[in-house]
Amino acid sequence: MKFSLTKTALILSIAFLVSGCKEDPQRHLNLGKWYAQKGLVEEAILEFKEVTRLYPEPHKNLAREDYQALSKAHYNLSLMYTKKGWWDYALKEAEICFQMLPTKDHYDLVSLIKQRAELEESGS
Repeated sequence: MKFSLTKTALILSIAFLVSGCKEDPQRHLNLGKWYAQKGLVEEAILEFKEVTRLYPEPHKNLAREDYQALSKAHYNLSLMYTKKGWWDYALKEAEICFQMLPTKDHYDLVSLIKQRAELEESGS
């Protein structure tokens, strides 16, 4: 029996949830990356959003590894939102990512999204 990519993704999602993924942010991050690689943008967004939900506020109390995972989730959310053309959401997530880990790559992402959003607004 041949499964489509969506059915396969659904089966894998259920397997992850059953095996304890529900409360493991790192596993949601990995699943989100897998969805993104397969072009399943909506599913990836849901997984990256789950990572951001699972890490408690304030984030200053997170371990370094968790802090980096949360930053990656915001970074990936930003990329997924650009694929949907949701520039305001993408910019918000990119700015959060940059605030958490102010690196050149994160700064460049914020700058690129701002430029693209301005192009969209001007109708170019």
